[in-house]
Amino acid sequence: MRELRNAASPWRFDLPKRRVLLVDDEVAVLLTMKAVLEISGFDVDTATSAHEGRSKLRTREYQMVITDMRMESDAAGREVIQAARTAPYHPAVALLTAFPVEQDDWMEMGADRMLVKPMQTPVLIRQLEKLLESHAAKLAKISSAAAPSNDGKVATKKATAKKSATKRPTKKAAVKKTVAKKAAGRKTR
Repeated sequence: MRELRNAASPWRFDLPKRRVLLVDDEVAVLLTMKAVLEISGFDVDTATSAHEGRSKLRTREYQMVITDMRMESDAAGREVIQAARTAPYHPAVALLTAFPVEQDDWMEMGADRMLVKPMQTPVLIRQLEKLLESHAAKLAKISSAAAPSNDGKVATKKATAKKSATKRPTKKAAVKKTVAKKAAGRKTR
């Protein structure tokens, strides 16, 4: 059996399995996604609620967490994302939803990517692969910024630069500021 699998996709078995936690209260979606991900070389654990998902995040390490937005409550997905963000092993996080939200909203929640269901399998796998690659690069960059320098001190210059880069105002904030300035200018005339 293994030989047949290797002949069909030999490169999949050379890679270590990437552990994923999939959280969704719709059993049909959960089982379908689990099957698709496992066929694509992922090791998948499932949870049918935010509570169960948070519990699994505490007991096992995952490279990625994929969570539905709305489950037992409208905030359930947000709770899973927050638990993933506080996990010491820093998994990549994707928000899976049939109800797309604005990019600023899902990013503010802490998700790295939003996946809108239903989605074609090849598109889903490509997006997850890209997410894992970009997340690994982000973690490598953070760890190199925090790595001790030759004198044993942490390289704070890079870490400070990263912090200041993240505090830059968004386009929305810049537009609001410009509109407010123009309105103030009209009032003084």
